[in-house]
Amino acid sequence: YLHLAKSNIYHNQPATCHKKRGRRKRPKTTMRFAIPQALLLTILRSPNTSAFSLRKVSASAFVARATAAAPFTSSSASSSPAFSPSSSNSVFSSSSRPSSSLNMAEKERPFTTWTFDKHCETMDWTPEPTASLSAVDASASAVAELQDADLVVVGVFAPVKDDDEEDEDAKAEEKEVDPIEFVGKAKELDEALGGALTDLAAENGKEFRNGGEAGSATPVMRVIEGGKAKRYLLLGLGPQPKDDKPIESTTLMKAAAAIATACHDQKKVASCNILLPTAIASTPSNVQDISTAFYSNLYSDNRYRTGKKVVKMAESLDAVKLFMESGTASSDDLAASITTGKQIAKGVSLTKDIVNAPHNVLNSMSLADTAKRIAEQSGGSITCTILDKKDCEERGMGAYLGVARGSETEPQFIHLTYKPSEGDIKKKVGVIGKGLLFDTGGYNIKTSMMELMKFDCGGAAAVLGAARAVGDMQPEGVEAHFIVAACENMISGRAVVPSDVLTASNGKTIEVLNTDAEGRLTLADALVYADKELGCESIIELSTLTGACMISLGKKICGVWTDDDDLAKSLEDVSKVTGDKSWRMPLAKEYNELLKSKIADISNLGGPYGGAITAALFLQNFVSKKKPFAHLDIAGPVWDDKTGATGFGSKLVSEWVRRQGQ
Repeated sequence: YLHLAKSNIYHNQPATCHKKRGRRKRPKTTMRFAIPQALLLTILRSPNTSAFSLRKVSASAFVARATAAAPFTSSSASSSPAFSPSSSNSVFSSSSRPSSSLNMAEKERPFTTWTFDKHCETMDWTPEPTASLSAVDASASAVAELQDADLVVVGVFAPVKDDDEEDEDAKAEEKEVDPIEFVGKAKELDEALGGALTDLAAENGKEFRNGGEAGSATPVMRVIEGGKAKRYLLLGLGPQPKDDKPIESTTLMKAAAAIATACHDQKKVASCNILLPTAIASTPSNVQDISTAFYSNLYSDNRYRTGKKVVKMAESLDAVKLFMESGTASSDDLAASITTGKQIAKGVSLTKDIVNAPHNVLNSMSLADTAKRIAEQSGGSITCTILDKKDCEERGMGAYLGVARGSETEPQFIHLTYKPSEGDIKKKVGVIGKGLLFDTGGYNIKTSMMELMKFDCGGAAAVLGAARAVGDMQPEGVEAHFIVAACENMISGRAVVPSDVLTASNGKTIEVLNTDAEGRLTLADALVYADKELGCESIIELSTLTGACMISLGKKICGVWTDDDDLAKSLEDVSKVTGDKSWRMPLAKEYNELLKSKIADISNLGGPYGGAITAALFLQNFVSKKKPFAHLDIAGPVWDDKTGATGFGSKLVSEWVRRQGQ
């Protein structure tokens, strides 16, 4: 061993404390590192080298001396395995410099990104969860089969209560909870365990309250069976549905999220069996919601992590079985619902990947590559068209190109087309997503939240995630066009500046009063394209457009602006089913006065108030007034400050598209 102190190398010279001029000096900090034995022996045997001549020699000089004294081609060095240049134990390389492990050019980078001279051309996708999910008939299964898993989860509804009882509970939360009564297969399991499940519920009565809160769970109970410890927990499914009312999707999603969390928190769980009551088994859509939420909650973005920072959700999990109490759904319907749920979850995963990706990975070119991969993996149901700068100029897309001029990469106008493989097409729809891969604000530069502006592509992420899901589900009767005008809002000598006048592809002129109101400029040409060139019969558009909407609705709900009541109702219904919450907002026509320009047809900025409304009114200038059109401002719910991207919008869009063909 050699000891390295500061920049000098010593041989067996430990740091010591000594006095000088009455003051005690602190010991030198030392670091020990290993040198291959063959190399050290070769140096010491050299006629010009002695053990003590190594003292107080600089590290760089030692490297040079070591290389000169014992080149890697020497017979003495090559005879020792520890001294092989390919050995991981070698300290110095043949080029007289530290090991290549310190040289990033010779080391595989943890993720794909740009180089100094070239932009990134592709974005890595998070791998799909490998755990399988299946459904079986609990009534046809023995209790022993249900118990045959590392973790057994029993779902329970809280007993139905009268309104008076609910009011009493609200006033007296500390009131003792009545003992839970298990029925069906859950009762058989409880009896097989000697009433252990009943005891588990009773011991945690005040916290668990018989499963009254969806997604709540008891602590895990361990039971020794056949010399092996099995784990059991009770899962709350919320209040028992009244009068055969359908179970809310949000309830099922909370329960499925709790299942995924339990499989992760309980280490070395390879198998998990879940017993669910009849009310869930009766409807295939319930199982679909569980499947979607389960797989979505196994998502973990490790693309930019290394080593111990990598977090894999439920890493040991191989198989999950849903034991369904007798219901009306057939086994084939349940299996199909699970498959559909997983396909929707894949779309949500891609949506998260896009929003999470930093700008040194995600630009217009790598997003276009993502769109191409969606088409390639769709089995031929989706085709991809990318309009480049020339194509956009030929169409007169001056509003979009005005923003794109400041980007490092060329503009990429992405157009994915889904067509069913068979059957008549009942409706042609357009779905547009705002694709600002990073938003600095331009010359009206942002003064806060700059580090979050990678999520300004949240609309594009939702649209492309939905396209991936639609390509897998292949709904009948609908032709869907997914459109993203991809670019960045950056500062450069070519970038648009305040007071510029741009001309959109429908001929309208736009005075740019603020370069940070750029998203609506790119959307203007995308809307004209969907309306005029493609002839879409109904159009929805998603964008992280305004902070004003976040102030109005917070970070859990998106705003919906439309003049079409039927379209508003369909979006409301889809929102309730998917759990992507929305709220219809007013379109006050008198606010159009705020968009007037002194020199152009329209300006890109309204007044200091009602910014979310004026943004929606601006977009209406680029779609036919007779055509159903809705603007969804999703600025709030696309990002969670604790967990990052939420995947918001993907489920809403894919379900809305599916329903258009019915």
